Amino acid sequence: MLSKPLRLLLPCVLFATVYGASAAPVVIVGFDEMSCQTWVKSKDDPDQRKELVSWIRGVLTGHNYANQKQQVSAMSRGTVENFVDRYCAEKPTGLFSDAAFRMSDRFSGRNDPIAK
Repeated sequence: MLSKPLRLLLPCVLFATVYGASAAPVVIVGFDEMSCQTWVKSKDDPDQRKELVSWIRGVLTGHNYANQKQQVSAMSRGTVENFVDRYCAEKPTGLFSDAAFRMSDRFSGRNDPIAK
């Protein structure tokens, strides 16, 4: 498993790499388990939830680095949690990483997945 500082830095690198490339599949560099079930279970583990929220905020920061003209505004932990809670309620077999990507789509004003 990756060290905590490295796990928090990798989303930035991921987005910088993904947005600079053509339509290659996105390689998720994150936790061993990225499912919505993991997200839902983390509600009972404040330390794990804090790490997951930090990872998602890192993804949003990576989006801002790669798309400086369409940045996501700073948002609270509660906003992140509410968005991912709703996403995972709608897509219980989905990945919370996908929720992070949809947040970058919605809150950057783009409302569409990034395409080159």
